Amino acid sequence: MRFASSAADIEYIYYKNIMTTLHYEKNIDVRKSYDVIVAGAGPAGICAAVAAAREGAKVALVERYGVVGGNLTAGYVGPILGMVGKGTMRDELVRLLGVPDNDMIGVTGKAHDMEQAKLVLAEFVNHENIDVYLQSSVYDVVKEGDAVKGLILATNEGHFAIMAKVVVDATGDAVVSYLAGADIEKGREDGLMQPVTLEFTIAGVDEEKGVICIGDVDDVKLGDERFLDFCKRCADEGKLPQKLAAVRLHPTTKSGERQVNTTQVNGVDVTEVASVFDADLELRRQIKLLMDFFHENLPGYENCRCIASGTTTGVRETRRVMGDYVITAEELAEGKRFDDVIVHKAEFIVDIHNPAGAGQAEEKIQYVEPYDLPYRCFVPRKVENLYVAGRCISGTHRAHASYRVMSICMAMGEAVGIAAAMCAAAGVAPRALDVKSLQKRMTDKGIELFD
Repeated sequence: MRFASSAADIEYIYYKNIMTTLHYEKNIDVRKSYDVIVAGAGPAGICAAVAAAREGAKVALVERYGVVGGNLTAGYVGPILGMVGKGTMRDELVRLLGVPDNDMIGVTGKAHDMEQAKLVLAEFVNHENIDVYLQSSVYDVVKEGDAVKGLILATNEGHFAIMAKVVVDATGDAVVSYLAGADIEKGREDGLMQPVTLEFTIAGVDEEKGVICIGDVDDVKLGDERFLDFCKRCADEGKLPQKLAAVRLHPTTKSGERQVNTTQVNGVDVTEVASVFDADLELRRQIKLLMDFFHENLPGYENCRCIASGTTTGVRETRRVMGDYVITAEELAEGKRFDDVIVHKAEFIVDIHNPAGAGQAEEKIQYVEPYDLPYRCFVPRKVENLYVAGRCISGTHRAHASYRVMSICMAMGEAVGIAAAMCAAAGVAPRALDVKSLQKRMTDKGIELFD
């Protein structure tokens, strides 16, 4: 089976001898058909794929990098923050990764072993007989009317299509939804988004002297001074750039290691390709600067060394897909309940890293009550046969700053994966799925949805 009406055919359009448009048509082979395709193999994507496969669906998992796990592996993000209700796949994954005690905000939690996770998560996916397409980027979507019917992938073999009854967009950057013509928002009202970062791991820290600091809410001391105040003072003295004043040093599962979440570049939109390299270069320069700072200024860190860093820029915020419901931070703060809940007791602070400067965007960090995420947030407007899962679901800029963390994204993926498998089996579109049936299936599996 092939797509397109003609063989390779190129039309060049010039304006004043400058080529401005290239019209290109070619036949595209249809490689395979599935019940469910999941695009993006990060925390949401792997859970969506595994959940759908466990429901009996024939599943494809597409990932642009050469490893599954997303921020759990390629992004080098830890610890696993946020909480959700009992019985979700999140509980299974933290056990597999060796960090079952991870808490909501990182007070007692530890960063998992990123290298070990590459194997653990690959085995997690492989066990379910899922077709995994690594080093495969979503090039385009196949649509019939408003319905997404498949994806065209750009691979080392060239372009080919895979088809499905239902597609899940777990790309983080909402690539599938964007290409499908869904309603998209980015950032806050002025368009600015939270800064990008690049996490890295250091070893060789003296545990008897080396400070641990979980972040902006931590009151840990360095001598008689609050550690974060010390860092701010060092920034004021020119020992650190102003935007790196909040130096976050998380423990890992290995003695003498710290997971460092500190680097920051503002004004970057990774959906615009031209900005990515400059951001990555600056972030890696900041890692060098921080290592010098540790050696010269932090007791116990004199002999530390950087042993690994993310292979991709750490992105907090890009596109959000507007769905049948748009959830707000005010609803999260009050712990709102929804009749169509599919993620229950989600919890994390409204953590807005300042899009325009250093530190937090808001003077006071807003805590939330454990909240629900309704089914309608996962169903995009204007598009059929498509779910979203992960940080790109339908919510406001402020709400996104809470639900974007990995524990909550895992629960999103699992819920949507079960839903996608049910849609495929019943031959219905996501918008037509009986949510009560989905909820019953989830609770029958032991997933907590109701108080």
